[in-house]
Amino acid sequence: MKKRNVFISAGLLAVAVVTLLTVHSCRKNNNYEFETVKVTKGSIVNEVTATGTIEAITSVVVGTQVSGIVEKLYVDFNSPVKKGQVLAELDKTALKSSVQQSLASLDNSKAEMEYQASNFKRSKALWEKNLIAEADYDQAKYNYDRSVATLKNSQAQYDKALVQLGYATIYSPIDGVVMNRAVDEGQTVAASFNTPEIFTIAQDLTQMQVEADINESDIGIVKVGQRVEFDVDAYPGEKFSGTVEQIRLSPVTTSTVVTYTVIINAPNPDQKLLPGMTANIIIYAEEHLDVLTLPYKAIKFKPDAEYLAKMAEAFMAGKTPGTMKANAGSGSFPGAGSGSFPGAGSGSFPGAGSGSFQGAGSGAGFEMPTMVWIRTDDGIRPVPVKLGSNDGVNAELVSGLAEGDEVVVKMTVATAKEKKVKEVASNPFMPTPPGRRNTQSSSRTGADSSTRTQK
Repeated sequence: MKKRNVFISAGLLAVAVVTLLTVHSCRKNNNYEFETVKVTKGSIVNEVTATGTIEAITSVVVGTQVSGIVEKLYVDFNSPVKKGQVLAELDKTALKSSVQQSLASLDNSKAEMEYQASNFKRSKALWEKNLIAEADYDQAKYNYDRSVATLKNSQAQYDKALVQLGYATIYSPIDGVVMNRAVDEGQTVAASFNTPEIFTIAQDLTQMQVEADINESDIGIVKVGQRVEFDVDAYPGEKFSGTVEQIRLSPVTTSTVVTYTVIINAPNPDQKLLPGMTANIIIYAEEHLDVLTLPYKAIKFKPDAEYLAKMAEAFMAGKTPGTMKANAGSGSFPGAGSGSFPGAGSGSFPGAGSGSFQGAGSGAGFEMPTMVWIRTDDGIRPVPVKLGSNDGVNAELVSGLAEGDEVVVKMTVATAKEKKVKEVASNPFMPTPPGRRNTQSSSRTGADSSTRTQK
């Protein structure tokens, strides 16, 4: 019985050893395919899109400060006007009567003041000789002072009547073009708490502005001076240009959506742009032209954990990048370079593409360069790079690589058996089963991308 148990144990041990060797052999014979993209020159552009309304830079609403009937209009819609030009006149009959009444009151006050002045002069002389009582002198002085005040009041009323009469003639306050005429001849305008609108004058239609509402999520990258392109429905296919002139700090909240008004100057030499048009604008928040770029997914790429583990094992064994080969079956892998190596684990080595590494126990971190993986003759290896702006698809490469370098964007793992099946299936000399066609597998994924297989 004891001998039988020994044989059973020996058999199980043999099966386990064979299994481990088989698994290890399969793992050693894994094949790796790397999809790469070349570093090329391109442009990184970030845009902010919005809609806005075209307005004149300066527009003045011309009204009247007096009530009356519009007697005469001298300008109409689209009339060019100069500063000080007469635009309209109101009926002046009532205003002229007020002026005459004020003038009569002024003359009466002057006569009263002259009489009281003579009376005060006489009373003063008699009082100085003690010929009249002091009360009579005080009364004469009071009457004279009161007549002087009345004269001043009458003069003010007369001046006001003249001003009111002047308001009956409407003048242009600026040079410009009449955009709107709100009244007709014979219409009555009443000036009470609000000044009635008569004309709207735009100062210069060759210089317009666009008032655009920018969402709060985009306002952070909008700066004064940025280039802007926009179009209007009136001229499909035609682009107009401008620059960001002002970012107004006052928020506008509509149905819980917060926007900020951005003013964009828009030269209009041909006067094609008219006030009130809707503009579809594009603000070029960032523009980096003719710079080295690489796909953003190359930054996010990280090799397979098993691949990284074997690279770390080779690195710890002291193998240098020049001596390690790209064969997964031999257990040798290209190193990351002298001084550092990104391992697969999260404890000892930071993963490729990681931005920072925390010092053990100290709690203080230091920034590490962004890592990307490039393909070499020996396989792939990580390279630290410095990046600039990105548009979500591509990133600006500031330093670390040169034009034409191939960065890895994708890694595919396959066993040797699967690789062999794939090669046999792609052999054009193999017989084709009935009902099926031969297929050719391509090793290239795009115009500037390629795939390499490593064993």
